[in-house]
Amino acid sequence: MKTATLSEIATPAELHPADRIPWVDLLRVVACALVVLAHCCDSFVGAFDTDRTAFITGSAIGSLTRPSVPLFVMMTAILLLPMPQGCTMRSFYKKRIGRIIPPLIFWSIALPVLFHIYYSLINPATLNPTIDVPSYTGANLLNKIWLMVFNFNFDTVPLWYLYMLVGLYMIMPVLNSWMTAADKKDLRIFLYIWGFTLFIPYLKLLAPHVGYQGNFGCMEIFGACDWNAYGTFYYMTGFIGYIVLTYYLRRFPLSWTTPKMLAVCLPMFAVGYLITFGGFVRIQDFFPGDYSYLEVIWYFTGINVFMMTFPVLALCSRIKMRPRRWLSALARLSFGIYLCHFIFVYISFDIFNALTIHPALKIFAMALCSFSAAAILSWLMSLTRFTKRFVA
Repeated sequence: MKTATLSEIATPAELHPADRIPWVDLLRVVACALVVLAHCCDSFVGAFDTDRTAFITGSAIGSLTRPSVPLFVMMTAILLLPMPQGCTMRSFYKKRIGRIIPPLIFWSIALPVLFHIYYSLINPATLNPTIDVPSYTGANLLNKIWLMVFNFNFDTVPLWYLYMLVGLYMIMPVLNSWMTAADKKDLRIFLYIWGFTLFIPYLKLLAPHVGYQGNFGCMEIFGACDWNAYGTFYYMTGFIGYIVLTYYLRRFPLSWTTPKMLAVCLPMFAVGYLITFGGFVRIQDFFPGDYSYLEVIWYFTGINVFMMTFPVLALCSRIKMRPRRWLSALARLSFGIYLCHFIFVYISFDIFNALTIHPALKIFAMALCSFSAAAILSWLMSLTRFTKRFVA
């Protein structure tokens, strides 16, 4: 049976359910697993110089997971663009954003409550005395819940993606109108400019070393400053580029042979990973004692993460595989797994971190347990009409 490639997937008006596209199912599960694995690395990365082995291990594994979110964004473009004829902005917003708001509200409440219950009943210090037990009070709980109107908080860290996804949904109808009318050269011009913006985080790091002193204490570049967040490339940067790139690849597919695809993608991924891992570890040498710059190397819209993301999508789209019922079922649970896994990450950390085993074993054990527990909870919630809306 021939499986649809990236360029052969039907438009949304004709699109079969996502679980009918095996390689997309596979990519959804892989991306979701990478997100869980990434969050399992956080506590070890946070060790910095206090536990060098834990830091290096967490950095090595965590660097491998960076394509996760860009892959989710690109799958969104695969399944939603181009929009079918007759689909209005109003109907698109109602269907897509309307699907995001209920789980965003539910998990903005549920996750803080679950963390509150867990840390109220179980003291992690009894498992590992080196752990600093967070302070969870009723007042803090209520504060976290109502402040969701402004942003996510520590207990709801994974929900940052939903806030961002709503923004992408808002701009998609506008992008759709332009992309369907644009020719190949116009789309390429956009992608060239976006490609340059992937280097901007590193230009900001470099600027002070070549004499740039900022403006009134603000170290932004290209016109951005304390009173203006919208610099030269603001409107051409970010996750929008992944949306346009995915559309471009579907409309003008690569005609590479499989050997050429492998010859390009495998070295590209390897170099991207080496930059990501090596840069994350070595950046401390340039900014000693200042860990605020660490995340720059891990930005999802940095050139090195793009170099890891593109090969994964390109190679997965070439996979020829038959539909698998278990894979389709797991792919349908991926959204729910993403939403609820964070609490299980911290529970598993308190358990496995007390064991005297290598940090790598701890991280993978945490990821397996967290992913499995989140999958079970998502499956249980999917069984009733009321709770299904919060995980599907």
